[in-house]
Amino acid sequence: MPSKDEPTWRVGVLFSRSGVSGITETEHFLGTALAIEEINTAGGVLGRPIEPICYDPAGDTDAYRSFARRMLAEDGAEVVFGCSLSASRKSVLSTVERHNGLLWYPSIYEGFEYSENIIYTGATLNQNVFALADYLLQEHGPRIFLIGSDYIYPRESNRVMRDLIEAKGGTIVGELYAPLDADDAAHGAMIAAIREAAPDAVFSTVVGRGAERLYRAYAESGLDRARCPIASLTLAEGQIRAIGPELCSGHVLAASYFAALPGDENGRFVSAFKARFGADRPTSMWSETAYAQVHLFARALAEAGTLDAGRLGAAALKQRLASPEGELAFDGETRHIWLTPGIGVARTDGQFDVVWRARRPVRPDPYLAWSRFETNWLDEGIAA
Repeated sequence: MPSKDEPTWRVGVLFSRSGVSGITETEHFLGTALAIEEINTAGGVLGRPIEPICYDPAGDTDAYRSFARRMLAEDGAEVVFGCSLSASRKSVLSTVERHNGLLWYPSIYEGFEYSENIIYTGATLNQNVFALADYLLQEHGPRIFLIGSDYIYPRESNRVMRDLIEAKGGTIVGELYAPLDADDAAHGAMIAAIREAAPDAVFSTVVGRGAERLYRAYAESGLDRARCPIASLTLAEGQIRAIGPELCSGHVLAASYFAALPGDENGRFVSAFKARFGADRPTSMWSETAYAQVHLFARALAEAGTLDAGRLGAAALKQRLASPEGELAFDGETRHIWLTPGIGVARTDGQFDVVWRARRPVRPDPYLAWSRFETNWLDEGIAA
């Protein structure tokens, strides 16, 4: 049990609030902050408040590693909430393992990873790409163009999307990548190639500031978003707000959370988020996942009574939570979380029409060991 000499639970918060992924990671940060404030207002955990130690790596991979080491070796934190891009997660992994810390990772990613020192609360590819492939083929057509930022997550996601589309009788008519923070010219070249290939839809894994440039250029190009939308796993409400909702309507997002979801838990979360951070700041998959994982952490900490990675991690995997996106529970074999996939189409007000959602939470399959490529995932859900 905690000693009287340790009046707080010190945790690290490691998200970039500036740099290439500043918009999405700021949302991670705000969701984390709101959850910590709620827990502390309610009395903390076992009578002790959570004390966040926060650093901004500004999108620099080396800075993530350096700050993670400082948190774990110097600041007295044993738990870190942080990282968004796979590059940053992989940069801190060895440091977290060396210091036997516990990283709570709230982002979607490519899978094919396991660590006793990480809790994964974002979607794996079977929880977003599988249903999206079926949706694009059914609603738009068989000719799909793939684009992405040039690092592991986009390349792996596009590889799986290619396999799905081709297994279901579709065709990949092009595949292009640009540097993570590419300029307008690089994304202009992508759009020129898309126009020439004339696909039925574009699957984009372009992220960060590059995505903002891409969507603006796509709107300026005159390409018909209703006929040939960009479908992604990342273009959520906060980034739409930054780009301009009028430039994003018609584009498609596969995610487990949308701000427009019904339900009391989501209504309370949206109201609390806006009251704390401003009425014009929307909730998103980024803020909600970060928020939910802190509440899962608090429940696990109340059970374990310690920040020790082994004991806390074991307690975490037993937790369930009625979250804004629905019921959450962990898969103990993989340390990932059961989520309910959904598909939304962006509206002119910056929100999404949720056009499909799975009937029940889907087990995470980060290694694609049992997910069936021939299944029509839309049959497993309901039209919203």
